[in-house]
Amino acid sequence: MSSPRPPRPRGGRAERDQAGALRLASHRPRLRLIGVGLTLVMLAFTVRLVQVQAVGAASYTEKAAVNRYVTVPLTAERGDITDRSGTALATTVDAYDITADPLLFSEEESGVPDAPQQAAELLAPILGREEAELAELLDDPENRYVVLARAQTPQTWRQIRDLRGTLAEQASKGTGEQVLSGVFATETAKRVYPNQDLAAAVLGFVNSEGEGAGGLEAQLEAELSGEDGTITYAQSGGRRVPTAGEREQPPVPGSDMELTLDRDIQWAAQDAISEQVEKSDADGGYVVVQDTTTGEILALANAPGYDPNDVASADPDALGNPALQDAFEPGSTSKLITMAAVLEEEAADTDTHVTVPNRLPRADRNFADHEEHETLYLTLAGVLAHSSNIGTILAAEQLGESQPEANEALHSYLDAFGFGRPTGLGFPGETAGILAPSGDWNASQQYTIPFGQGLSINAVQAASVYSTVANGGERIDPTLVRGWRGPDGQFEEATEPERTRVVSEETAAELGEMLETVVASEDGTGSAARIPGYRVAGKTGTSNRVDPETGAYSGYTSSFAGFAPADQPRVTVYCAVQNPTEGAYTGSEVCGPVFNEVMAFSLAALQVPPTGTEFGGLPVSFDPDE
Repeated sequence: MSSPRPPRPRGGRAERDQAGALRLASHRPRLRLIGVGLTLVMLAFTVRLVQVQAVGAASYTEKAAVNRYVTVPLTAERGDITDRSGTALATTVDAYDITADPLLFSEEESGVPDAPQQAAELLAPILGREEAELAELLDDPENRYVVLARAQTPQTWRQIRDLRGTLAEQASKGTGEQVLSGVFATETAKRVYPNQDLAAAVLGFVNSEGEGAGGLEAQLEAELSGEDGTITYAQSGGRRVPTAGEREQPPVPGSDMELTLDRDIQWAAQDAISEQVEKSDADGGYVVVQDTTTGEILALANAPGYDPNDVASADPDALGNPALQDAFEPGSTSKLITMAAVLEEEAADTDTHVTVPNRLPRADRNFADHEEHETLYLTLAGVLAHSSNIGTILAAEQLGESQPEANEALHSYLDAFGFGRPTGLGFPGETAGILAPSGDWNASQQYTIPFGQGLSINAVQAASVYSTVANGGERIDPTLVRGWRGPDGQFEEATEPERTRVVSEETAAELGEMLETVVASEDGTGSAARIPGYRVAGKTGTSNRVDPETGAYSGYTSSFAGFAPADQPRVTVYCAVQNPTEGAYTGSEVCGPVFNEVMAFSLAALQVPPTGTEFGGLPVSFDPDE
C-alpha cells in the first residue's frame, strides 16, 4: 500500500520529499503574475493613447508645429550687366539672407521671457539695423519666417554663427541663455558694381530687397531678376532634418544684358566731364558718345556721380541720370536744325549772302549777337561759323511767306530731329523736353527758337541731331542694349532701332561742310575741337540757363556737339556743362576741350584711321561792294 502524497508546497518554491529528493514547484502562479503585468502595461498604453488622441490632442498638435515642414523662398540669381565686349559692369557675388523663425523666440519655445529683445540687441550692431525693428520682427510667433537682413557677406553670417555657438555652450553650462537658435541663413547673391561709379547713372542700383530701383536695373527688372523658386523641408527645434526629405522648385536665373556702352570710352568721357565740372565749379555736366552708323550709345557720362555699391552715402540729387532727365535750352548747337530746314526747303544755299546788323528789331525787343559788332556780311555758312543769332533769325524767316508759315516749317524739322518726344530708350524718368506747337509760340519764341532758346531738350536728343546729319540725314533711334543671354546660354540680339529719313543726303553733306567750317575756319568758334590728322565737324553752344528751382534765367549752359571723321563719320560726341561759375563760360572754352579729349580717345579706341584729305572750309563772308 503506497504512502499518501505529501501536500503541494506553497509559494512556488522547491521542497524536498521524505526521501530527501528535490522537487520543483508548480509554474502556474508565475504565469498568472506575468499575465497580470502585461495587462497593466497594455492598460497604460491604452490610457496614454486616449490622452494623446482625445484628451490632449490640441496641445500636442501645437507642440508638433515646431517640428513641421516649412517653405523657404530660393532667390533667383540676378543677371549680369556687361559692356559691349562682355566686361561686367554689374554682377552678383555669394551672400546670405539672414532669416529667423519667430516662433522659436517665444517664451514657451526658448525658455527666455525676453528672447526677441535679447536677440535684437545682439544682432543689431552686426546687421546694421535698429534694435526696435529687429525685436518687432522676432516678437511675432504667428509668423514662421522673417527676413532680418538681405545680401549679407559670408563674414557677417560667420560672425552670427559663431555667436550662436558661444551662446549654446554657455547655456549648456548654465552660465547664459541661448536666444539665437532661431536665426538662420539662406544662400543668395549680392549685387556689386566692380567699377564703382563708372556708368552708375546708366546702370542704376538695386534696393535692399535686391530689386532694381534706378536706371537700367529698374528698367530691365523683369529680364534681370529671373523667377524665384522655393524649397520645403522638415525642421525640428529650429534645425533642418536631413532625413525627412524635401521638395524643391529651382529658381530660374535672370538674363545677362549686354549694353552698347564701351567701358574704356565711358571711362574717358566720365573722367573728362568730371574734371571740367570741378574746374568750372559747375552744377553738373554730361557727355554722350554715339556711333553714327548704328545709333548705339558708346558712353553716357554724368558728373557728379555716385557709387552704386554705397547708395546710402550718395547725394540723393545725384542718383538719377541727368543726361536723360535734365531738360535745358540747347542754345546755338540747335542752329544746325534751322540750317537743315533752310537748305532742305531750298530757301537758301551755303553761300547765300546774309547781311547781319548789330541789332535786329523783332516783336517787342532788339535782338543781338553774343558780341557787339559792326554790320557783318556773311554767307549762310558764315552765319553758323560765327554763331550769329541775328543771321539765324533772318535765315529762318525765309522758311515761309509769313511768320506763322515759317514757324510751322521749323517746328516740323525740330520734331523730325527728335525734339519734344522721348528718345526711344525708355529710360526711367527720361524727359521728352519741351517743344510747344508752333501755333502756341509767343512773339518772342518765334525768333528765339531758331537759335535754341524757348525750347528744351535732353543731352541724348542733342547728340542724336548731329548723328543724324553724320549718318547722311537718316535718324536712328539711340540704343543702350545690344542684346541678352538667357538661362539657356543663347544670345538674342535686341530689335533693330527705327530709322527715319529727316533730310536728304545732299543736305546732310552740305550741313557737314558747314560744321567743318565752324572748326576749320579761323573765323569759326570751334577751333578747340581740332584733332590732328582728322577732319572734325562741330558747333559750339552758350545758352541762358533756366534755374530748375526758381524757373528764372540764371547762369549759362555751355555745350559743344560734333562728329568725326567729317568725311567718313563714325562717332558723335556731345558735351554740356550746367552753370559754370569759375573761369570761362562759353561752349568753346568749357566744352571744346572735353569734346576734343573724348573724341580723340574714341577714335583711337575704335581704331578709326586718320582722314586722308584736308578741308579748308566754306566761304564765310562776302564783299558787299562786289
